[in-house]
Order: sequence, then structure tokens, then C-alpha cells
Amino acid sequence: MKSVMLIVNPSSGKEEAVTYVAEIQEILEDKGYAVKEVQTEKELDATKYCRDACKEAYDLVVSLGGDGTLHETINGMVDQEHRPLLAVIPLGTVNDFARALNIPLHPDEAVQLLRNDHSRKVDIGKVNERYFVNITAVGALAEATYEVSPEQKTRLGPLAYVMEGIKTLSSDGTSPLTIQFDDHKTWEGDAFLFLAALTNSTGGFERLAPDAEVDDGLLHCFILPRMNMMRLASIVTSILRGELQEDSSVEYFKARRVEISSRETVKTNVDGEEGDPLPVVLDVLPSHIEVISVP
Repeated sequence: MKSVMLIVNPSSGKEEAVTYVAEIQEILEDKGYAVKEVQTEKELDATKYCRDACKEAYDLVVSLGGDGTLHETINGMVDQEHRPLLAVIPLGTVNDFARALNIPLHPDEAVQLLRNDHSRKVDIGKVNERYFVNITAVGALAEATYEVSPEQKTRLGPLAYVMEGIKTLSSDGTSPLTIQFDDHKTWEGDAFLFLAALTNSTGGFERLAPDAEVDDGLLHCFILPRMNMMRLASIVTSILRGELQEDSSVEYFKARRVEISSRETVKTNVDGEEGDPLPVVLDVLPSHIEVISVP
């Protein structure tokens, strides 16, 4: 008999995550799965549970939660000798990974995907010894997003990050960065923000990197310079139009490996969570995990 682990964050989806368990269990049992449900209680529980599922050779892992739960789940799966098929039931406020794969954002519809056998292999990003599925950011704005509360994200969506970014404009807000990438290319200068995107949807902006595919093996990178309020407004407009890479003030490049350093202490933001301070090395693990997706 095939086996599946349901990793449930009971606080996700306005605490509605557990209400979907019975239907998921019925669908999967009808497909011949033995179902085990586990619930997260604290940070990194999802990583531990997923790592156990890999070691015990589960066939399928289902993540019921937001981007944070999914981020932890995938961190428990990457680089394991056995990696189960992954299903995503999005219950967060942004759900970037689901957006990138066209997985329905309404949980009831996403649950129905479990009835089909269609899947797609997707890339995973690596930053030092940590992994990401959407984006790694560097700079004052990236650090400011730590201050965005769940309540702000629920009320304002992606604009919550813009509001925090505006606060950084009252100070210099730039960081001296040295960025080395494929074929020994180097960029040096003061940057307001550096972004390395794996998918087209980041922070709820579905057209940040419109050319990015979940399986193209590339990091889509943007360097945003020093800016004032007017420039920030122009940048946001470019993002909404899917034209950021065409903005004359923005450096854009694609790479398989990126090394970032600074003479100052600069933190990173990895899929919305605080990451390592610089220096960091970013890599792509091509087609590393397989995800149930829209046929």
C-alpha cells in the first residue's frame, strides 16, 4: 500500500486547515494510500516531519499551510536520498509557490488536484546551507519585511511590503554589494535591494519576473539602486506591469550561481524569513522535487 503524510499547520487559513483533513484523507484512501496526519506546533516541525517521511520512504507528502509551512516542508525534503511526491494545499496570505504552479489558491479547489496524477518537476534554490522555492532578497528593504506582521499581510497583501519599504527611504537605505555570477562576471556598487527569483510570483506580485519558469534552472536577478519616493513608485509600477527587467535603472541578469558579499553587515531574506548575513552563495538544484500540479 502507498503511504502519505499530511503535514498540517493548524493555525493556517484562519485556523481552518484541519477542516480539510477529512476530505483529503477520503480522496487519498480511495486512491489506495495509507494516510498519516501530523500537526505542527512550533518552528521547524514541518521540516522534521518531512525528513521523517523521506527516511521512511513515504510516497507522498501533502503540505497544508502557508508559504512558511511549505518552506519548512521543502527544507526537509531537499537533498534526501528518497524524495516523496509533494502536494500543496495553499492556506497562507501570499502563496507564491502555488501561484507559480497555477495551483488553485482556494483550498477546496486545490484539494481536488489530489484526484489526478499529473505532476511537474521544479527547481529548488540553495542559499548557503538553506533552501528556497521563490526568492532570496538582500538589502535594507529585505530586512524591513521582517517587520510585516501577519495582520498586515492579511489586510494589505503585497502592499504591506511596499509600506515597510517606504520607511527605509528616510535613511540612506543602501548597502555596498559585490555580486559575482556565471562566467566570472562581477557587479559592484551601492544597492537598495538585490533579488534572486526562482519563480514569476514573489511577495504576491505575480509578474515580478515574468520570464521565470519553475523548471528553467535559472535565478532571475535584479539589482535596484539608491532611490527616492518617486523612483520607488516607478519601480512598483514596473513590477505590476511585469516590466521590472526593462527598467533602465535596474540591473537584470540570469544566472545559475551567484555569490554576494559586502564590507558591511547585511542580512538576507529567504522566502520571507530571516536568512544568513552576507556573504552567501546561491545555487539552483534543477528539477529537484516533483509536485502535483494542474493537468
